[in-house]
Amino acid sequence: MFPIRRTWQALAAFTSPSWSYAHTNPEQLEVLLAEQSAAANREAADHAAEAAAWNVDELHVQPGVLEVRRDVLADVHYLEGLLIGARHRGLDSELIERLAAAVDTGHELTVLLADVARATITTRTAGH
Repeated sequence: MFPIRRTWQALAAFTSPSWSYAHTNPEQLEVLLAEQSAAANREAADHAAEAAAWNVDELHVQPGVLEVRRDVLADVHYLEGLLIGARHRGLDSELIERLAAAVDTGHELTVLLADVARATITTRTAGH
C-alpha cells in the first residue's frame, strides 16, 4: 500500500461516524460490519493490481509483508489492552473469551508473517 493511501485511510477512519459511538442496535452493527467488508473487498482489486505490478521477485514482497506485520502487531497490542480492561472490569465472559481468541490469532498471524518475511530471503538465496 502506498503511504498516501494509508494517510487518507487513517483520516477517513478518524472522521467516520462509525468511530464516534458504540452501536447498541444489532442491526446497525451488522450494517457497519457489512460496510467494512464491502470496502475491503472493493480495495482488494487495487491491491491485486499493485501486487502484480510491483512484486516482481521475492524481495519486492518483503516490504509489504513487513508493513502488514507492523500494523498487525500494533492492533494486537491494542486488542490486548482491551482484553486487560475487560478482565479488570469483570465484563461478560463471552466477550473476554472472544477478545482472548482474537489476541491469540493476532499473535499467530504475526509469527506467520515473520516466516513469510524470512522466506523472501531464504527463497532468493536458495535459488541463486
